[in-house]
Amino acid sequence: MNKNEQQFFAPGRVNLIGEHLDYNGGLVLPAALSIGIKASYRKRNDNRVLLSSSAHTLQKEIHLQDAYFFQPENDWCNYPIGIIEHLKKEGRQLSGGEIHYESNLPEGSGLSSSAAIEVLTAYLLLSQTESDIDRVWLANFCREVENEFIGVQCGIMDQYAVALGKRDCAILLDCDTLEHLYIPIVLEDYKLVLLNTNKPRSLIHSKYNERKRECDEALRIIRATQPSVANLCAASPYYLDLLQNETIRKRAKHVITENLRVKESVKALRLNDLSTFGRLMNVSHQSLKEDYEVTGLELDTLAETAQQTRGCLGARMTGAGFGGCAIAIVHKTAIEEFKNKVGEKYLSVTGLNCNIFASEIGDGVRKI
Repeated sequence: MNKNEQQFFAPGRVNLIGEHLDYNGGLVLPAALSIGIKASYRKRNDNRVLLSSSAHTLQKEIHLQDAYFFQPENDWCNYPIGIIEHLKKEGRQLSGGEIHYESNLPEGSGLSSSAAIEVLTAYLLLSQTESDIDRVWLANFCREVENEFIGVQCGIMDQYAVALGKRDCAILLDCDTLEHLYIPIVLEDYKLVLLNTNKPRSLIHSKYNERKRECDEALRIIRATQPSVANLCAASPYYLDLLQNETIRKRAKHVITENLRVKESVKALRLNDLSTFGRLMNVSHQSLKEDYEVTGLELDTLAETAQQTRGCLGARMTGAGFGGCAIAIVHKTAIEEFKNKVGEKYLSVTGLNCNIFASEIGDGVRKI
């Protein structure tokens, strides 16, 4: 490493349970991974920032005095450009530099590569002038960029996990109040296993925003007779009878019951009851398949095959869905057999190869 070069790292994340609850004000249980995105930064004495990546041929040089907007042709560069533009709006002093990104995080896999590059870029740039960065502020700031600049109406979970991750812990995050607790994950003889469908999806082109609109409609109807309901996750299951439209009712059913599953999962993890947690993972996937309808053939094949394979306590999709990754809790002595059986079944059903690998639960964004 050049002595004038600084290096930073931001992890990917998985959500252990609590899917599609962050934008509904509910409880989520994400964890940072040991894999992620590394950035090398070298300061320049002009007002230009050069963005490059080992994973992409596209490079982009921008001038800090110019204004930039989301443009599809800027591809991955939209994320750091959005961060830079919003930091300028915040009145932060930025200097020119060269930023080169390297990643071992599959893009479009549901492991939150977009949040990782957002948090990484903001942390890197702020570190040039600030010694103590407020990580809760950082997560909120990067979510704002995703909402306003990128145009994806995501909740706070992804950026929060990347910014505040802690080794061997999940984060129990209340997305309504932003209060959080660290929940130790004691896997002992088991491993967290990631299963990549190799069917990338972009949230912008998925039905993510459509699901948010459906949930907003469910809450609007419930609030017509129950005005004290703060958000959809706070609604009672009894209120589902107020929803006459079957699709809207199914969406709300997933959200309300998934929030209850998060609470039960935390109880199980605090008791080191991995078997109960595994069963809750399985039910979560079924709800995401049948009520929220965000899984699809690839994710269903991976999760359901995993659930039936020896040594697996539970499996579910993670992330927004529509492709991406599933996760499983697998006994360490059964991992090779698990990889073979799940991989063979997946190939025979989908015609695709999947990547299956164990990952540790790691720390959040940092300088290295």
